[in-house]
Parts: sequence; C-alpha cells; structure tokens
Amino acid sequence: MKLKKVDLSFQSCTAEYKDADVVIFSVPMDATTSFRPGTRFAGNAVRVDSIGVEWYSPYRDMSLKDYKTSDVGDLDMPIGAVKECLDTIYDATKTILNDNKVPFMIGGEHLVTYPVLKAFKEKYDDLYVIHLDAHTDLREEFFGMEMSHATFMRQAHKFLGDHHIYQFGIRSGDKEEFEWAKKHIHQRKFDFEGLAEAVEFLKDKPVYITIDIDVLDPAVAPGTGTPEPGGMQYKDLIWAFEQFEKLNNLVGADLVELSPYLDPSGATNAVAAKTTREMVLLLHNALNKRK
Repeated sequence: MKLKKVDLSFQSCTAEYKDADVVIFSVPMDATTSFRPGTRFAGNAVRVDSIGVEWYSPYRDMSLKDYKTSDVGDLDMPIGAVKECLDTIYDATKTILNDNKVPFMIGGEHLVTYPVLKAFKEKYDDLYVIHLDAHTDLREEFFGMEMSHATFMRQAHKFLGDHHIYQFGIRSGDKEEFEWAKKHIHQRKFDFEGLAEAVEFLKDKPVYITIDIDVLDPAVAPGTGTPEPGGMQYKDLIWAFEQFEKLNNLVGADLVELSPYLDPSGATNAVAAKTTREMVLLLHNALNKRK
C-alpha cells in the first residue's frame, strides 16, 4: 500500500512519509456502530481542531516541530464492507511497520483497532495492550456479528493470549464479560488505579495503547457514540500520559470513537486534538529511547 503526506495534516506533522519516524493515519469507519454513528468523520475533525492546539507540550516539554511526523490522512475505505475495511487497515499498518515507522491511528469505531493489533502481533510476538475505555468490548458476538466495536478486544485476545490485555476505566458491559475478564485479562473498573504498577511491569515490553475517548466522562467528552457517565476527568488522562512516558518500548497507539458532530460545542474535538498531540510525542519519546 502506498502512503504519502496529505495537504490537511495534524499541526506541524508535515514531514514526507519517507522521512518520518511516526506516521498518523485515520480510519473513516463506523460500520458496526450500535448507537450513535459519526466516528467516520473523526480524522479530519481532529486535524481542523489541531489548529488551536500548540505544537509545544508543557506536560512533555517537547514540541511537534522538533520531530519528523507524517500525516497520511484518511485511508480509502469501502463504506459498509466490514471485512474489506479491516483488510485495508491491516495492510496500511503492515506497510508502516515494514517501513520501520511507528503508527498512530485516529478512529473510527473501536473495531478498527483489531486489524492494527493483528499486524502488530506479527511484528512483536510478546505484545501487550493497555486499553482505556468505558466499555469492556469483550463480547463473543454482538447482534450476531463476531466482528464489532463491542467484540474487538475479545477477538484480539485470541491471538494476544491470556494476561496480555490491561483494561482501565471500565464501567459498562454484560456480566459475562466481567466474569470472563477475571480469568483472562487484567481489568480495573471505574478508574486508573493500578496503572502505574502495570506500567512498571510492562516497562521494557512491547506495548500498544488504545484509547476510547468515552473513557472520559461525558461532561468532558460528549462527542462519542456511547457515552457512559461516571468517567475520568482530563487531568486523570494527563496523569496516565505521565505513566506512559515511563514505557521504554511503546510501539504504537490509537484514539478512537470520537463522533464530532454529536458535540456542537467542539469541546470533544479539542480533547481529541490535545490527546493526539500528547500520544504522538509519547511515541517519539519512546522511539528516542530505543535509538
């Protein structure tokens, strides 16, 4: 798959693809969304809102301008064709990894993470996943479908294996999902307690981070398809970023489930744009540690 820089890019992430260390791409897919749709519009909404976000992060003491990041824009997706969409995402991720670059994906519904993890697992056999979300996403099937934004992590577990998934902030799901989680993954309900200890254990292991924006309380981020009251505040997420900074082998990340038109105020877009800046800088930071 051929990838290249686009005209509308996130912030100062305008390096040519061939020169970039970190590559941003977005996935306009919400084919299995079960409540309020619109996540297919997230990528460019984040890009437009990034105009209002400083290049410099006082949290990281890093600036996007000092690093080579390419934004290759939305993938061309066959709307409504779930398998073909997942194949496209997988192929794009494989291309980026084979070119020895680090991907950051903007979703899209959370199912888009599944093919990314599949590609990462093929490169990093001992891959671990940190999953920040309001929902378990551990159903065996949803509305008769094995591949859904409500099942993706259960499906990914089939190749990741037991105890390679760490969930935080979880506050919604079927009882069966919570019972299954007790035996097969690490799960923290309601908050981020235990994240620092998890990061310490995972410090030198290959780690992928997936963030569903609905891990935040709807008062902070209402622009999402399945909002769940009782969520985290943005300062909690900033604290989580501070923990992620300690990961020596952070290999990729994504931010998903932003549905920009569900929040006319634009507040959720601002949250997503700032989160993208922080995560891209964290990926550069981890890459520098490995050099």
